Parts: sequence; structure tokens; C-alpha cells
Amino acid sequence: MHHEEDGGDMGSRGKKYEDSLKLVDRARLYDPAEALELVKKTAKAGFDETVECAVRLGVDPKHADQMVRGAVALPHGIGKPVRVLVFAKGEKAKEAEEAGADYVGAEELIERIREGWLDFDVTIATPDMMGAVGKLGKILGPKGLMPNPKTGTVTFETGRAVREFKAGKIEYRTEKAGIVHAPIGKVSFTVDKLVDNFYALLDALIRAKPAAAKGTYIKSVTCSSTMGPGVKINPLRVTRPAER
Repeated sequence: MHHEEDGGDMGSRGKKYEDSLKLVDRARLYDPAEALELVKKTAKAGFDETVECAVRLGVDPKHADQMVRGAVALPHGIGKPVRVLVFAKGEKAKEAEEAGADYVGAEELIERIREGWLDFDVTIATPDMMGAVGKLGKILGPKGLMPNPKTGTVTFETGRAVREFKAGKIEYRTEKAGIVHAPIGKVSFTVDKLVDNFYALLDALIRAKPAAAKGTYIKSVTCSSTMGPGVKINPLRVTRPAER
């Protein structure tokens, strides 16, 4: 999370951030519901900020067998429209269009992306298109937009995939240092909705634990709003408590 550290840019952050910081006990590990309530309280920007979580996993993503990557359906979505692009032809293209994809095509879309166009959030491709789409690896890869069978974005079921991502499915993957950054909603969501989405994300990450991962798997969890301070969550409390 880019604003987890204390540091030299406090002056430029201004008074709102300083006031928000006072509400957060930096030494404390919060329960998810308390933490997300604080994230809502400390969000003082004049827009509906995104709530995001940074989860540090005990994996080394440089090793292919420790790469954590997948997709999870958040029960309440992320609170903003998701623009879906689909590389497909014929029937499968038609199916994607009917499911509400924003952009559907083949070579002509590949050409547009080559020229620098990237106005979409999720990329889905049918397996037969991957030979051509693979050439966009250098452009789509670093932005996390490359279709991948592990996230359900390389599939012949284009209609179903489009509907799922439109309804609030998100992709996650470990970045360097083994951290996964993922949005879990907006500050305007109720705490209950944020908590539901939080548990859905953490459940998915725990299920995706690679066999090769050794030692502590969930090392740290920090949630924050776009402009607010990070609030640390107790890594031992990241699964939904059993119904009593």
C-alpha cells in the first residue's frame, strides 16, 4: 500500500490526513469490522474513495510455484462499473456482446492496444485467440490485464465470464514482496458490506495458498481508503467467525 509508511510527505498531505491519522492507533491490530469502520471514518477526501486492502503473504512470487493468483466474486461488488474487453470471434463474440461486454473484437482491438489504448479494467479471451493476444504481453502484463486461465479470463464461456466480472468478480495476484492489493468496495458502503467483501477476499487468498509456501502465510493485512491512512488488521482474525 503506497501510503502505509510514515514519512516525509506529511506536510503536503495536509490537515485532513493528520486528523485522520490521530484516529488510528498505529501499534494496534484491529478486528476487520473495527478496522473498516475506522477506514470509513478516516476517509476525508471530497469523493467516494475506494477501500483497498494490502495483504502480505509468506510467499516468494519469483518462484512460479509460489505465485498466488486468481479471481474472487465479491458479494457486494466494488461499487464502480467494470469495463470488460473480450477477444473473441463469431458465436463467442456475439455471446460476450449479449452479456454486456464493453468491447468485443479480435485483430482490430489488438491493433488499438498496440497503439496505446487501454480504457478497460478486465480482459477476457477465448483460448483460440491467445496466440495473437500473447503478443500484447509486454503491454498488458505489467498492468495486470493479461488474460489468464487461473483467473477465469481465458475461456470459451465468454458470456458467463462477462456477467461475473460485471457483477463484482475481481482478479488478484501477488506483486513483488508477496503483497496482494485489492479493492473491496467504496467508503460509502456500509461496514457490513465491506466486511463481507473483506472475508470473501481473504477466504479466496487462504484457499489459494500454494503447497510450496512455508511458515506464516498471512503475514500482515492493511486496509485504507484511497487518500486515508492504513489501518492494520490482526492477521489471526481474517476468517469469518463461526456462527454461534
